[in-house]
Amino acid sequence: MQTQRLLPALMAALLLSTAPSMAAQVFNRVSSFPVALNNPQAEATSSEIITATEDGNTLVYSDSPAGGIGFVDITDPKAPKALGFLALDGEPTSVTIIGGKAYVGVNTSESKVNPSGKLAVVDIATQKVDTSVDLGGQPDSTAHNEAGTLVAIAIENERDEELNDGAIPQLPAGYVVILSVKDGVLDPASLKKVDLTGLAAIAPEDPEVEFVDFNANDEIAVTLQENNHIVIIDGKTGIVTANFPAGTVSLENVDTKKDGALKFTGKMEDVAREPDAIHWLDNDRFAIANEGDWKGGTRGWTIMNKAGDVLFESGPSMEYIAAQMGHYPDARNKKGVEPEGLEVAKFGDDTLIFVAQERSSLVAVYKDTGAEPEYLQTLPSGIGPEGSVAIPSRNLFVTANETDLRADGLAGSHVMIYERAEGEANYPQIISDLDEEGRPLGWAALGALVGDAEKPGILYAASDSVLSAQPSIYTIDATAKPARITKKTVVTRNGDPAQKLDIEGITLDGKGGFWLASEGYTEKLVPHALYHVDADGKIIEEVAFPAELLANEVRFGSEGITAVGEGDDLTLWIAIQREWKDDPKGQVKLLAYKPASKEWGAVRYQFDTPAEGAWVGLSEITAHGDYAYIIERDNQLADKAQLKKLFRVKLADLQPAKLGGELPVVAKEEFRDFIPDLKANNGYVVDKVEGFGIDANGVGYVVTDNDGVADSSGETFFWSIGEVK
Repeated sequence: MQTQRLLPALMAALLLSTAPSMAAQVFNRVSSFPVALNNPQAEATSSEIITATEDGNTLVYSDSPAGGIGFVDITDPKAPKALGFLALDGEPTSVTIIGGKAYVGVNTSESKVNPSGKLAVVDIATQKVDTSVDLGGQPDSTAHNEAGTLVAIAIENERDEELNDGAIPQLPAGYVVILSVKDGVLDPASLKKVDLTGLAAIAPEDPEVEFVDFNANDEIAVTLQENNHIVIIDGKTGIVTANFPAGTVSLENVDTKKDGALKFTGKMEDVAREPDAIHWLDNDRFAIANEGDWKGGTRGWTIMNKAGDVLFESGPSMEYIAAQMGHYPDARNKKGVEPEGLEVAKFGDDTLIFVAQERSSLVAVYKDTGAEPEYLQTLPSGIGPEGSVAIPSRNLFVTANETDLRADGLAGSHVMIYERAEGEANYPQIISDLDEEGRPLGWAALGALVGDAEKPGILYAASDSVLSAQPSIYTIDATAKPARITKKTVVTRNGDPAQKLDIEGITLDGKGGFWLASEGYTEKLVPHALYHVDADGKIIEEVAFPAELLANEVRFGSEGITAVGEGDDLTLWIAIQREWKDDPKGQVKLLAYKPASKEWGAVRYQFDTPAEGAWVGLSEITAHGDYAYIIERDNQLADKAQLKKLFRVKLADLQPAKLGGELPVVAKEEFRDFIPDLKANNGYVVDKVEGFGIDANGVGYVVTDNDGVADSSGETFFWSIGEVK
């Protein structure tokens, strides 16, 4: 057992926050390929395990839900093209390439108790199956040796997670298959079945084989995930030469509760690593990603040697970095960021290690030093990065992101491509500092923004209901690159974090405090209301929406607030996201509230026409000079996104009429289209452009809401549009 205290996590986070700005070799995303383009008729598609041809120009990925493999042309990595889809008789689980052939593990099991599978050999040029070999069980990982003469397949025979809470043993047992390839042709007669029973201390009769990888000596490293065990096999003879437990880790200062708050104060004792992916670093050392799939998962990754010695343990450092980047998955918190995939490759003189985190949708990049690895950067990926492949000959790295949420109107599975070149990392665009105890100022879902009245480059943001037990105001220093969250102020009521808030708007009160607009949700007892807080976040006044307004309420309420005037002439203008019951179709209210007289009024704002199947709403209102600037957006993303724009309305036209009567419709003019800005990030276009603030020098800043990594890639984009005139 190994105890991980705060120091390793702190050091990793500090590396992120103090990285030099000098030019270096960094990865930046250059394109994103929606895998649905390869199989547009399929209800669900996924890219899970991915590999590349030897020339690095073609990607091949397994697509489990669609039952086949997809091909992508990356001759121009900035413009990937669909090359087609090959349906296979079963569920592809993995793929590896030797020469012009793809070796695909295909699960054909009729049930968990009667597993079966095959290795299909596919000619990449013709996209046809040459031959297949019966594997006798359900395959998972597939790998080949450097010479291309051996193929190893992990036969998992996976457990039924619904049976006895997934407890093992659950027979039949898994094993490893080794096959020879002679002159580029698979030899079915060479099949060796390597029995791995009787090795692990946990359920020795039921090895749950997960991942395989070859070193240069043709040794195969194998993870038995649920057994928390590692096995070394001589690939030429099929003899087990070593085996040992993956061990346990005790963690301190980690977030362990799904509670709507990011609190890195918990402990986890003697947690089994339960590694998923494994990759050799050299002929003696290997790295493991400690996902856990039963009881374990230590939120990190580990370097070990063939003797079973632990040479490096990351502890919670990766999830500290994820929290600094706004990617910590509180809603799926049991296993933290959940490291699952690994890739190791040599780029020039650097041996790089890529650790994919399924729940945070990030990939951490390290350099192998022979001792403690050096953290380099973290890449934004699509939703749920599962597989990855490095193509050093072309300075490329590629991720396969398995999650397909198109049925819910969200993003589908994407393959994302990154290029290594001299320069600066384009992501993250905003990060947080550490608190006094060396823990990250965790944040997520920034849906509101306002500039400081006196300090150029200083802004304030607020989190929405994703962090419902820790509603917070964040101080942002936009003069830094990336922008930095330097302070986190929790909004409180009677000394405790305020409950039943969904902060979607923030503006200055002129006295060091703020006015907050909270989007209501009556079914969940969240009121439509305004909250006046002091500089310490203490609520000093609560203003409920008037009865005549609430009589026509719907779910979609306040999405922005701004202040016009001061003293007794102060008017707070609130943007309502969508039409309420008393609004004409395509029009929405801009509410006016005067704190001095407690009077309410409103005008109406006309939406642009949404695309078929979409809706349009407001996301922000910010007063500056003679105008109120308003974000109008549709609810679409990726290739369906059409409307993400900044409009403006003359303040002189904002003459509120009484509620319940005829409301004037204000004129608007387009100021900026945000879709080109969003496309410049080379991922899919996100839907929630939700915050716009203008600093003391008149410079405008925009931020997107990442939904707290819930059904989202977690990516937050923060950028300046320059001086607003």
